[in-house]
Amino acid sequence: MLSKTHEYALRAAACLAGQPGKPASADYLAEKTKVPRRYLTRVLQDLAAAGIVKSRSGPKGGYELIHDPSELSILDIVNAIAPMERINSCPLGLKSHTSLCPLHAELDRVYAEAEAAFGRVTIGQLLESTTTIVPLCES
Repeated sequence: MLSKTHEYALRAAACLAGQPGKPASADYLAEKTKVPRRYLTRVLQDLAAAGIVKSRSGPKGGYELIHDPSELSILDIVNAIAPMERINSCPLGLKSHTSLCPLHAELDRVYAEAEAAFGRVTIGQLLESTTTIVPLCES
């Protein structure tokens, strides 16, 4: 359902949320998130274009989240990369299907539920979880 790019963007957001107010270099983020640096810089550019992160060059530069992690949902990150595609009409282009067939109606319902679930969970909630497993860190 989610692409590798979505996963990488979520890792980067979680990593940045874990160090508020402290810019992180692309090298640092690539190491922590286990994402190839070249790929990660493209992902960070997409997040910057969507207004989720900002970048600053220079010795004390790097990437930072613009929003409070408690206000940034998983869906915000997903939509910044590529919104989930809903099924609004017959994917096969069948003229006789004036509404969705049972298969595509059910698939769209599941997509809607996933969208809603992603919208309910913030990056802040992920970091505040009571589990002993910390995102992106070896225990």
